[in-house]
Amino acid sequence: MNELPNPTFPLSPVALPRGSVYRSPAALDQARLEASAHGIEVIWARHLDEVREAQRLRHAVFAGEMGARLDGPLPGHDIDLFDDYCEHLLVRDAATGMVIGTYRVLPPDQARRLGGTYSDGEFDLTRLRGLRERMVELGRSCVHPEHRHGGVILALWGALAEFMQRNRLDTMIGCASIPMQHQGVPGGQAAASIWRQLRQTHLAPIEHQVLPRLALPVDALDPLLEVEPPALIRGYLRLGAKILGAPAWDPDFNTADLPMMMRIADLPGRYRKHFLGV
Repeated sequence: MNELPNPTFPLSPVALPRGSVYRSPAALDQARLEASAHGIEVIWARHLDEVREAQRLRHAVFAGEMGARLDGPLPGHDIDLFDDYCEHLLVRDAATGMVIGTYRVLPPDQARRLGGTYSDGEFDLTRLRGLRERMVELGRSCVHPEHRHGGVILALWGALAEFMQRNRLDTMIGCASIPMQHQGVPGGQAAASIWRQLRQTHLAPIEHQVLPRLALPVDALDPLLEVEPPALIRGYLRLGAKILGAPAWDPDFNTADLPMMMRIADLPGRYRKHFLGV
């Protein structure tokens, strides 16, 4: 198998269960029980072959299901220049070994090597410059359509929380996508309505607000529709996430992207105990 070209943070010692340095035995046992109950296992990709599995799932979801235009070097794979610099988190079906969920994580040292994050291309993140030393970017989150139950997402989030704790990082950012046709509402109007709702309840303080580079024209759209945010955004909000500003339009994925930020310090107590055992 081909080794990954740009290893970043070391994983936990092989002799120890991943996360055991920071999590209590009770929390580790609970995590194993939950994963086992859902018939899944969570790993960090160690080889390019495993990253390719994640990229195939991403292509199936983003291009095959959502209609994104993906012009990568390998047919049937979603590949971009950020992938070689990211850590890739995978959820496998324990029975089949198939990758059924994934996230990619861009750590701060790799963001410096690249000169920025994916989100920098969609938003002016100047106001976040003071957070970058301990900030990671989450991206390309997706789950196989036959496995979209809470267990997969909770497993991914648990591994992400442990990664943050183990590497002494405290802030996660990313672009949370809303399809341009969401809940049967076309033309970005659902995104405009979701932005109207969330800016009233979950907008970050002014010192962390950002501006879209290609803004969705929310003022020209009907913002008064009663639509729910996508499940992933609702989940982020339950974890204490904040919206950093108005949505950008991503023409390649044909989505409205909301800039979001989650901080470990803002995790509600029950999630802190669940994910970190503290």
